[in-house]
Amino acid sequence: METPSAPQISLDGRRVVYQVSRTNWKGNAFESDLWMVSLDHPKERVQLTRGNGWNGWARWSPDGQKIAFLSDRDGQKQLFVVRANGGVAREITHSDPGVNEFRWSPDSRSIAFTTDEDEHRWSAGRNDRYGDFEVVQDRANASTLWRVDLHDGREASTNITADTPVALTRPAKYGIGDFAWSPDGTRIAFEGETRDRDQNDGDTKRREGIYLLTIAARTATLLTSAPGPYRDPVWSPDGAWIAFDTAGGDPNYYYANWYIARIPATGGSIEPLTKSFDENADLVAWTPRGIYFGAFRHTASHLFALDPDTNSIRAITEPADSVNLQFSVSADGLRVAWLRGSSTSLAEICASRTDQFSPVRLTEMSKETSGYDLVREEVIRWKSSDGTEIEGILEKPADFDPHKRYPLLLVIHGGPVAVDQPMLRPDRTYPVQQFVAEGALVLRPNYRGSAGYGAKMRALPVRNLGIGDAADIVSGVDALVAEGFVDPARVGAMGWSQGGYISAFLGTYTDRFRAVSVGAGISDWLTYYVNTDITPFTRQYLKATPWADPEAYRRASPITYINRAKTPVLIQHGDEDKRVPIPNAYELRQALEDRHLPVRMIVYKGFGHAIDRPKQQRAVMEHNLEWFRQWILDPKPDSEGESIQFARDSKPKTEN
Repeated sequence: METPSAPQISLDGRRVVYQVSRTNWKGNAFESDLWMVSLDHPKERVQLTRGNGWNGWARWSPDGQKIAFLSDRDGQKQLFVVRANGGVAREITHSDPGVNEFRWSPDSRSIAFTTDEDEHRWSAGRNDRYGDFEVVQDRANASTLWRVDLHDGREASTNITADTPVALTRPAKYGIGDFAWSPDGTRIAFEGETRDRDQNDGDTKRREGIYLLTIAARTATLLTSAPGPYRDPVWSPDGAWIAFDTAGGDPNYYYANWYIARIPATGGSIEPLTKSFDENADLVAWTPRGIYFGAFRHTASHLFALDPDTNSIRAITEPADSVNLQFSVSADGLRVAWLRGSSTSLAEICASRTDQFSPVRLTEMSKETSGYDLVREEVIRWKSSDGTEIEGILEKPADFDPHKRYPLLLVIHGGPVAVDQPMLRPDRTYPVQQFVAEGALVLRPNYRGSAGYGAKMRALPVRNLGIGDAADIVSGVDALVAEGFVDPARVGAMGWSQGGYISAFLGTYTDRFRAVSVGAGISDWLTYYVNTDITPFTRQYLKATPWADPEAYRRASPITYINRAKTPVLIQHGDEDKRVPIPNAYELRQALEDRHLPVRMIVYKGFGHAIDRPKQQRAVMEHNLEWFRQWILDPKPDSEGESIQFARDSKPKTEN
């Protein structure tokens, strides 16, 4: 299915550019093109890019004349510019490795961008002399901030020229994340860390401070002195302040609230602005009408406006239970474009005024689902064993009969700081629509630790990983069984990442589940701790190293309970996963096999933590479909009499 995303409204608020992804089955890739629509004529959409490859992350020039974007049409992601009135896009960079992020200068004449620094550049000749090797955890990530100046031709739309990019920071000195030009174009604020940081942390949004770069002198100074981490710097319209998101020195930044704060651009004390807002506040823009930010509210999500002088906050989007994401605000703060979803339609690009909220739909992607009987979604609530209220999304068939008894499949989100919302979307990992079409109900629980429910809820898994999660999920199963329409003998669970860990825990700790599927899941927290690229995650949630408190690691690990396991388990994992390295999968598989329990392990070659190509995503979904058909759903063999994906000698399916 084609899906829209990443809307960007022009600074004058008159037009919106967005990307639409599609599947290239032959090339086994998700590709995308850019589209543009005028708010004066929302039914007239113009396609800006065509052809193979990914084209996205579009940004308007401040004068509204051009659109810059990233494209991997030639391999690595490079920076391109196209005129807003159409024409051929001009490739601006030829960087190796490609471009990470970019921003237009306020005068629309330059673009700043970042590139990662290849280790071999600062160790030239090392490979020739010694061969390839890696010094583990030697230095922090390095990147360079560049500026490229553009020049307009007078005639052809393709006549945009670019100078040779100039480095604004010393190569390999900083790890640079997001950044922003000052309104006068003389300075750039960026989130960064210096190269002498020695830490094992794969979270690219962790930065030690906000730096201020003076472009003319090409010197950067650390603006913030208090502990962070920090992210997403944004300038005030008058250039006097810089706002950013920060954890404010909280050592538990994986589950603590991040809030918006500001600091004078000349340096000084940090002033918190949203500390009383009990959820992560994700900065969007600072306009003359205030600071805009996005945040979850239970299973909903909204755009909020903050007055930085009074700290008052008001919601812009409505109704209260709606799903609103990916906001882009005009320069005057009067218009917003965003992605809006619901339980009855696919996500669409919408736009509205912020002072008189009245959404106008700019896309019509939901037409793709016409003629299909889709699931019906509803938000349900139940009490966990300790009295904590848990919410989840229950997916039912259109002809749901409360007098029937259905098999129940749980799809458990990762994170744990994530949230499932009542929003129809194409299936990518678990075939929810197919499960329901074949007679099951699907529950997506927002277990303790999920986003959207405040800092206290997100901290509940601390020193209680696995056991508390299992209680939340089993109590949800019990609540639905008590309603009379769930068959307690046919209940299964699945999930990826943290959801995979919880599925593994459910499969060993309890015998309530007929079958489970573990996607990139943790089976042993000690094995995970010494292999993962985000070691601080484990220390924050378990409050110790395994050497200081081995019992905490043992209690939270599915492998601890393997001798009482009775549940058939499907294990799915990418062989290059650095977030949850594959030794976790092999450990669980061998233990189950030694127990003579049904277990099947599938390794997806060439993939890390995410399985992000369409053919392999299809394989992941079909493997899950066959697994739960075998153990829970009514058997529906392939037309050739056996599972195509599981059989060793089966013929390949024909593409259609």
